[in-house]
This record gives sequence, C-alpha cells and structure tokens, in this order.
Amino acid sequence: MTKSFYIIAFLICLQSCATKLEQGRDVVISISGEIAPEEMGRTLVHEHMLVDFIGADSTGFHRWDREEVVEFLTPHIRKVQEKGVKTIVECTPSFLGKDPILLQLLSERTGMQFITNTGYYGAVSGKYLPGEINELSSEELAKRWVDEFKNGIEGTGVRPGFIKIGVNEGELLSANDQRLVQAAALTHKETGLLVVSHTGTWKTAKAQVAILKKAGINLNNFVWVHAQNEPDFENYREAVKEGVWVSLDGIVWDVEGHLQRLKFFKEQLGLDRVLISHDAGWYTPGEADQSGFKGYTSLFDELMPKLLDAGFNQDDIDKLLINNPREAFAVRVD
Repeated sequence: MTKSFYIIAFLICLQSCATKLEQGRDVVISISGEIAPEEMGRTLVHEHMLVDFIGADSTGFHRWDREEVVEFLTPHIRKVQEKGVKTIVECTPSFLGKDPILLQLLSERTGMQFITNTGYYGAVSGKYLPGEINELSSEELAKRWVDEFKNGIEGTGVRPGFIKIGVNEGELLSANDQRLVQAAALTHKETGLLVVSHTGTWKTAKAQVAILKKAGINLNNFVWVHAQNEPDFENYREAVKEGVWVSLDGIVWDVEGHLQRLKFFKEQLGLDRVLISHDAGWYTPGEADQSGFKGYTSLFDELMPKLLDAGFNQDDIDKLLINNPREAFAVRVD
C-alpha cells in the first residue's frame, strides 16, 4: 500500500473520531439555545420572574403586559448580576405564568441567561393542571413534553432545559401525581432532561424515588425541591445515598434554616449533591404595587457571610453555585 493510502486512512479516522466526540457532548439548553455547561457560570437554580396564581382555567399571556413586567424586573436582574450571577433557572411551571417570550425579552434587555421548563404542576390539589388531566395517560403527557423539547413551547420555538413537576405532600401520591412522575420519567428517557419536582419533605420525595427507580431512572437526574422543609436532617443522608439532588431553595424565606442545613451537609455528607437558591421573585399580575415581590440577593447579602464565618471557603461556594448546577442541568447530546 502507498504512503498516500495511509495518510488518507489517518485523516478519515480523525474525522470519524471528531464526529463521535461531537455527538457525545454535554450541553445546557437555555432559552437562547444550547450552551456549554461551563457557560452557565454562577447560577441560581430555583427562581421565578412572574407567577400567576389565578388557576389553569383562567391564566394566559393576556393577563400581563410583558414590557411592563420587564421594566419592573430589570433592576432586580441587574442587582443579582452585580453578585456575579450569569444564569437563572426559571422554575415557573405551565399554567402558573411560565412565559418564554418574557424571558427572552428580559435576556435581551439584561444579558442574563435563563433556563425554562416543560412539565405540569400538580401541587395545590391540581389547581394548576389543565382540565383534561384526568383523561391523559402518562404516555400522553410525556408526548406533549417531548414535543416541547423538540419543537419549542407553545409555538415560541423556545426549548425547555429541564422537566418541572409538582406533587402534593404525603407518603401516598394521588393518581394524578403518580402520572406526572411517570410522565417525567418517560420524558427524561426520551430527552435526558433533569426532573425537578416541587416536593417538600422526604416522605413525598421517597414516594417519587420509588416510581423513578421502577422506571429505571438514575436518581442523579432527580431534584428534590424544597428539601429545606425536611425537619429530620438524617433523611438527607438517605437522599444523598440514593444519588438525589437535594435542593435547599427557600433562602429568601429562612436564611438561618438554610445555614444550619448547609453546615450539616458540609460536616456530615459533603456538598456534592446540594443545590441552593431563593425561590424568590413572583411578579403577580393584577397586583398594583407588587409589594409581595422579593429580590434575588439574600443568598449573597445574608447567607454567604454566615457561611464564610462558619468555615465555608470559596471552593465550597463555587461548588454550590457553579459546579453543581452545571453538572445537574447538563444534557448529553448524541
């Protein structure tokens, strides 16, 4: 065989290897498209821009003026950018005020990166579920959510970067809640998206874990939301052993409680499976003065100084705000 033959074969091999590497990359799906996980930077994993509590039968984009909302929210986004935040995971579910176009406008105005979601929210006894929910199977629900992943949310072209569901508190999940978890499992299998579930205490998280395990889902892909509501810290040990992400995401409501839980993790379990955020914001349509709105800086202004006084270092802070979020929300693209 000639020398040129080997050169051509070598070049073909290089091209093939490059293609395989490209096919196996990790991405995070923001409202502006796919980004590398490293581009997330400092991230708040559970916040809200606008929330509409009127109910699934009455909500809709007609309920708010996007430009008015953007004007109100922009100073709050600027403040958190001054704290080094580059990405906000916007956790408002469908039928509760999720608005991808609003997030696009905010991103254009401020430069903040946003990640939005697919899925349905079953908590509050199903007030925020579509009326046909009882007739939908888990497979039919998953089909809707996978379609949003592939084609965008409600005709906007904006793709979700995670699955957001919500269930009601209790050891025994309702039929609707079980279907939501099953649908999330099916959607994850099809898309690779992280399952983020409004939960509360471990007994409710554990009920979801059982469904996900039965479906063959690696629990590294499940976020136990509002885990700060768990009174028994020892249950965090079981969650971490299972591989669950433990989200302590109510800082704006209870700084001291989050401090104590984070100290427990650092001293007893490590910080590898912990996510932190505020669960703040909540611009409310129809509210004249927005007096109930809470900003996104308590973590930096109140909690972080306490963490540093308690022996946390910059590596710990970076793990909580940079490394863990990008690991959790990364999606493998084939």
